[in-house]
Amino acid sequence: MAYQSVFAASAFRGKTFIVTGGGSGIGRCTAHELASLGAKVLITGRKQEKLDKTIAEIIEDGGQAAGYAFDIRDEEAVKTNVKLMLEQHGAIHGLVNNAGGQFPMPVALISKKGFEAVVANNLTGGFLMSRELFNAHFKKNGGAIVNMLADMWGGMPGMAHSGAARAGMMNLTETCATEWASAGVRVNAVAPGFVASSGMDQYDPSFTAQIIPQMAGTIPLKRLSEESEVSAAIVFLLSDAASFITGHTLKIDGGASLNTKLFPLVGKGTAPYAGFHRAVKPKAVG
Repeated sequence: MAYQSVFAASAFRGKTFIVTGGGSGIGRCTAHELASLGAKVLITGRKQEKLDKTIAEIIEDGGQAAGYAFDIRDEEAVKTNVKLMLEQHGAIHGLVNNAGGQFPMPVALISKKGFEAVVANNLTGGFLMSRELFNAHFKKNGGAIVNMLADMWGGMPGMAHSGAARAGMMNLTETCATEWASAGVRVNAVAPGFVASSGMDQYDPSFTAQIIPQMAGTIPLKRLSEESEVSAAIVFLLSDAASFITGHTLKIDGGASLNTKLFPLVGKGTAPYAGFHRAVKPKAVG
């Protein structure tokens, strides 16, 4: 099988994109879709073995990919690897700041170290990648950036550190979009709600057993998102079809951020778009 993208097979032929956190979850799915559309994909992550597995999948499917193992929170590592990518692959056309992570914890119990680690994962790392790529390449050549947010409207109880970081990333998206527009750089963001992705299996089993079964019932479309539904939005924002869109955050949450919790949610909702031929359902959702 091949990736079942809704976009033209040659949409990104001759282009190169960076996807941080490309070894798993939404990042892996996005890397696969971009490669299936003709792009060369440079994926990053902290573990080379995870990157190598995704690269092997993409090459087996007929795509082009390379991996760079480093921590996006490390400023010097970011500078070194962005320089290396440009030297080895030439022009880079887009960046997907997907890498991130968090852990469930009430505000009162979050340590300073834990708070700062999540903010660094979900905000600072994306800032460093964007700034370095802009200064090294986009400033003269233009490009597109898509940042990763979450459904953090109205607070994010149980994950205040992640909510604060994502809100900061939305403001950073809007600011960069304004400052960098004159260089031909577009900066947008996606805000997924609950996604049936591998990240769910990283949480404590007691959390997944208690919370995850209740998720679909809070969503007007009555289900969780597929990874490919998030990837499709990212791919659109990177494409020429979005050439007049910048500074925008696209919600991919099935209407969850609109739910007042008072309106009764009935019916079956919509059928999923499951375009990713190598998708693996997280154990946490059964």
